Amino acid sequence: MAALSRHQNSRQAAPKPGAAPKASAFRPFPTVRCQGAPSFRTQLARDFACLLDVDDEVSAWSCLPAELARDDESHVPDFLVRRGGRHELVDTGNGPGFRWLSQEAEERGCAYVVVPSAVIREGFRLANARDLLRYARWECPLGDRIRLLAGLEENGSLTVSESLAAFRETRPIAGLAALALSRFVSIDLDSAPIGPNTSVRPWTA
Repeated sequence: MAALSRHQNSRQAAPKPGAAPKASAFRPFPTVRCQGAPSFRTQLARDFACLLDVDDEVSAWSCLPAELARDDESHVPDFLVRRGGRHELVDTGNGPGFRWLSQEAEERGCAYVVVPSAVIREGFRLANARDLLRYARWECPLGDRIRLLAGLEENGSLTVSESLAAFRETRPIAGLAALALSRFVSIDLDSAPIGPNTSVRPWTA
């Protein structure tokens, strides 16, 4: 991402070998909007990445993007997140507690944000995001997509159970999840676990 490009010379970095477990250490494995190789230090970071993939404001994110340093202290944030024209360097959990991180991030054109575990894991959104991401590698055939979008255009919204009738060429739940992750449709992730009566609408930016 361009926000760090002018600073990524000697300080560009990924963490030292062994500093982060491989992406395969934490489930779910697939991602949607990750740029570069996914790599997470904790399950909490992986959970936050699930939320990034279903956040309508997020256009891209990357893991362990660059080292921030001051004097004899250094730190690699968990994520670089692009939200439209804004960039955020994000740590999950408690963060390292270095007071200088916000200023170092600002000098690189980014905000520095710490997202606590309670925020990441509150409500239904995380569990619903994890359910959808099981189908992140799935592709919905054109015919099924057009049938569902035509039904939504006619009705404004449908329930999940009503939407499934549109799928004739692929597994219905997999097709619906793929369309949600690809931002063709929007599924209510906050009111309850995804179920037969969950609302499905056309996706709008």
